[in-house]
Amino acid sequence: MEHSSSDISIIITISLIIFASPLISKLIRIPTVPVEIILGALAVYFSFIVEHETFTIVAEVGFLYLMFLAGLEVDLKRLVNISPSVLKRSLLYLAVIYSLSILITLTNDLSKIFIVILPLISIGLIASLKKEYGNKDWIKLSITVGLIGEIISIIVLTTASAAFKFKDDYSQFSTAMMYFFLFLVSIVIIYKLFHNLIWWYPEIKTYLMPKIDNQEQDIRLSMAIFFLMIAVMIQLKLEIALGGFLAGTFIITFFEHNKQLPRKLEHFGFGWLVPIFFISVGTKFDLSKLFSEGLIEKALLIAGAMILIRVIGASLFVRDLGHQKALLLGLSHSMPLTLLIAVATLAFHNNSIDEFYYLAFVFASILEVITVMIAIRGLNHIFVKFNSH
Repeated sequence: MEHSSSDISIIITISLIIFASPLISKLIRIPTVPVEIILGALAVYFSFIVEHETFTIVAEVGFLYLMFLAGLEVDLKRLVNISPSVLKRSLLYLAVIYSLSILITLTNDLSKIFIVILPLISIGLIASLKKEYGNKDWIKLSITVGLIGEIISIIVLTTASAAFKFKDDYSQFSTAMMYFFLFLVSIVIIYKLFHNLIWWYPEIKTYLMPKIDNQEQDIRLSMAIFFLMIAVMIQLKLEIALGGFLAGTFIITFFEHNKQLPRKLEHFGFGWLVPIFFISVGTKFDLSKLFSEGLIEKALLIAGAMILIRVIGASLFVRDLGHQKALLLGLSHSMPLTLLIAVATLAFHNNSIDEFYYLAFVFASILEVITVMIAIRGLNHIFVKFNSH
């Protein structure tokens, strides 16, 4: 098989970006993901990376694996044990941010996709806050509320994907939604059956994932479930990202005895597969259009609106946390980087938004991560100092 100079250039460039991104991230003290996106944009701007079919396929697998890792954050057993008061306030919080999103969209005569995008919640980057600040009460509550928000966001993502795909055929859209509903019911039934089976025969878990494992059986089983769920989504013509997400949820819910598995899967993904997806996102960001008229302004408005509605909604938790920590909770939900880019990509590919808004959404996602990380660090320092006096 012959390889062109562009193939070699792409391989070398991606390798260097994957290697250098964490080092640059530590140096400038922002998360690795925005660095990978920015470096991807620079690489395509200087023609180190060009459009390539293999690169596109690997990037798509990286995205699906990223959704799989997002699913690993959602332990259904933990959700079942949420106190009724926290569950009630969490649902009310989500109702507030969705209502504000609808209000902003309608009053500004924006595309309906804003109703989907503005309330998105992803807890992926909240894990980095937990590493930095420890298991504080506002972080624990943020993760609990975020779990519910992420599940709803995934359902919204799947519905939006079907709407994009069948926007000119209502009957096909209805059929897809019926399949989606039946699929969710099936998942609940399978969860109950498997839960009862494991309760009666707990040795099944250790048989499928032995504690002493020289064959990496845990990784093999995880990947089998991952691809099986994707195959089911393809067959049902539903958003395949949902398959990756549910595969991760299944693994973390029923194989919690393997404490090392989530870290092994994260290392496997974030070490090389997921960064390729974020680099590919950067390659779609045309830097020459960054200063297009109104683009930066629009991105700032999107980021500002997403942060504002969460801060307003987080006021519902003042009684639990106090004003300061409630503010931090709202800010922590203002970084739905992966889901925001996922929905924006789907909308762009299905011509629901133009390139201008796609670039605005991607730029807004980067701005949110950088702004919120800096804001949380600064506010946490101020609050700790203030409360110590």
